Amino acid sequence: MEAVAKLNNCPTSPRKMRLVVDLIRGKKVEEAFNTLRFNNKKESAHRVEKLLRSAIANWEQKNEGSRAESNELFVKTIFVDCGTMMKRVLPAPQGRAHRIRKRSNHVTLIVDSMVINNSVETTNDKENSKI
Repeated sequence: MEAVAKLNNCPTSPRKMRLVVDLIRGKKVEEAFNTLRFNNKKESAHRVEKLLRSAIANWEQKNEGSRAESNELFVKTIFVDCGTMMKRVLPAPQGRAHRIRKRSNHVTLIVDSMVINNSVETTNDKENSKI
């Protein structure tokens, strides 16, 4: 069973955030934490690490009694979309004005388990043995 966590209106450029997000896509949760902890892009990596912790907590909430460590969680899907853009004006030479766009982004993270439920496997085995 998968769990979703979202981070909306993060005040970081989507281009910078995608560099961090691409590093952890498809990896196990433990590997993703190590990658984020030792990444050079500290601000983006810290925000994604908090989002990953939230997704794991959501997964544990959905699957009561299950531990994230025993089920081999992995980052199934993670993507970055553009958020709202604050527009500011900076004075330029000769009475002109240059527009500054302060970008933000939305990050969506989906975590899933690699372990398949044993109850589903055993019921299929029993049905196959009857045939």
